[in-house]
Amino acid sequence: MAHSSSPAPFTVPSPARLAGRIRVPGDKSISHRSLMLSALAVGESRVEGLLEGEDVLATAAAMRAMGATIERGDDAIWRIHGVGVGGLLQPRQALEMGNSGTSTRLLMGLVASHPITATFTGDASLSSRPMARVTVPLAQMGASIEASPGTKLPLMVRGACPAVPIEYELPVASAQVKSAVLLAALNTPGITRVIEPVPTRDHSERMLAGFGAQLTVEQGPRGRVISLTGEAELKPQSIVVPGDPSSAAFWMVGASIVPGSDVLIENVGLNPTRAGLLTALRMMGADITELDARVVGGEPVADLRVRHATLAGIVVPHDLAPSMIDEYPALFVAAAFAEGATVARGAEELRVKESDRIAAMRAALSANGVATDEHEDGLTVYGSGGEKIAGGGTVATKLDHRIAMSMTVAGLHARDAVTIDDVAPVATSYPAFYQQLAQLSEDGA
Repeated sequence: MAHSSSPAPFTVPSPARLAGRIRVPGDKSISHRSLMLSALAVGESRVEGLLEGEDVLATAAAMRAMGATIERGDDAIWRIHGVGVGGLLQPRQALEMGNSGTSTRLLMGLVASHPITATFTGDASLSSRPMARVTVPLAQMGASIEASPGTKLPLMVRGACPAVPIEYELPVASAQVKSAVLLAALNTPGITRVIEPVPTRDHSERMLAGFGAQLTVEQGPRGRVISLTGEAELKPQSIVVPGDPSSAAFWMVGASIVPGSDVLIENVGLNPTRAGLLTALRMMGADITELDARVVGGEPVADLRVRHATLAGIVVPHDLAPSMIDEYPALFVAAAFAEGATVARGAEELRVKESDRIAAMRAALSANGVATDEHEDGLTVYGSGGEKIAGGGTVATKLDHRIAMSMTVAGLHARDAVTIDDVAPVATSYPAFYQQLAQLSEDGA
């Protein structure tokens, strides 16, 4: 699961244009939660369209280690027989999380209210990421946590049973922290409340309600108040996972910046708490049309037709940050080809992702001739006005899949070839990315 193999460098081709239709992998956030909640329901749940990347497979392995039966059929449908809320078993060995921060933080929440102890380990990238934002509320609920210095992995959670319901106001906008507390609340007697001053992606709330948890969401003076009644009984579900907007982001940007491009991205999830990049690109002048809008599994979905367009630099509204936090690297690339400067701030969360994505993207863009100013909470990017960037540089991905894919897209419209030092981490979220790039390049030839 960890990226211990030799680095896999990649030299980005320079296609005439991108054309054709593709379907991106299933949404990563929904895939993680589908496995976790199905494993806590009694009976068989079925999940179609699950993202089969390394991060989600780490979640599946962890839920198996704690007693759930999880199998993938030849029909690509995953069938999960759950153990019931309160029924998680003691894992026999450490839970290896690879590169997945989502798996780690959400599973810490699950373990925190069960009478079991679990040790979490991960690769070098994940082991550098701080976990204090999750351990603080879970400790308030009664869990005992022993972590490496800096509240990092390896980390051990000893669950409390019964755990204590709390009211917790999020100090930072984080769907992972919110979800960890709500998952801990499932096996906690009483009502646990999470107060969210700034709305973040709401997949946990939608899915918990869909599985039958008693959950309410109200607007209060301090923000959204999510209340969950514990000792829940979850009912098995059939889930269809929509396409991941974070994966679609690369093709939205790629088709926008490579002249002559015309790409149809099928089945993209357009949950309003995830659609910030779409909004930002349209503000910049991107030509993106929604086709066949529909609802799949309680989530809004559409096909997106993206054609090349002249982009203009903008000041990205701060309130878009929570709905596009994973897409900032792709946005920085779009900005590199816009007319004038793009100021993208309000995203200090990027400092503690798989890499420091602000520093990593500044270095990657600078190495390829793009001028930037680095801020504590983002970047100002000075665009090429649609012309090819200089290229010629080597990108240090820092074991970060989104850096690798974003700078691959940047290299599609560069004078000299851009080299990515290691594309192996892309398997964590988008195993078919480079095959689909070849397909779109070939169809556009």
